[in-house]
Amino acid sequence: MHKTRSVIGHNGTVTSTVTHAPAAKTVKRPDPVSVGTIVWLGSEVMFFAGLFAIYFTLRSTSPELWAARTELLNIPFATVNTLILVASSFTCQMGVFAAERFQPYSGMSEGRKRMGMVPWFWITFALGAVFVAGQVWEYTTLVVEGMPIQADSYASAFYITTGFHALHVTGGLIAFLLVIGRAYAVKNFRHKEATTAIVVSYYWHFVDVVWIVLFLVIYFLK
Repeated sequence: MHKTRSVIGHNGTVTSTVTHAPAAKTVKRPDPVSVGTIVWLGSEVMFFAGLFAIYFTLRSTSPELWAARTELLNIPFATVNTLILVASSFTCQMGVFAAERFQPYSGMSEGRKRMGMVPWFWITFALGAVFVAGQVWEYTTLVVEGMPIQADSYASAFYITTGFHALHVTGGLIAFLLVIGRAYAVKNFRHKEATTAIVVSYYWHFVDVVWIVLFLVIYFLK
């Protein structure tokens, strides 16, 4: 609906009529990529919940096997590896803060020198790669000590659960490479690129939280 207003001159006569259109109302909708990622992560929660159920069932039905196999686990090494993954979550978030400033590379921002998204994400990638390499080393050690995947039900549950998580971490590493590559490819780093970085951080924080729960269940639940 348009509104009209008459402009009256100094002699009291109407000189013109101005028509104003009402300001358009804007509705801020959530980003569909972010919403889709959150919904997908919800389904991943259900997937890992099923893996946790395997562990709890095994513990209740075969306590002797559980006790014997957990003695082979290298808790100090797993703790260090876990701290590396947790640290990567912090560096990932620092990269997100840089992306929200539309700062892909290191340089001056808000009056001081700051690291950009790309170097923070490279650090996160390196930490994640070290974590996966650590898991591979742990698998090798356990096989040498007599616990291959086909040894018993505990071994199968251990390798399947931690292995699926390692695949999720590897998927996150690939996602970081894609985000970094996209930052190099575009001329101007804008909202679309920042949103991609934020969505990848959602996924990375998710795999970190899942691993913390897995770590507590596998290595400390006696």
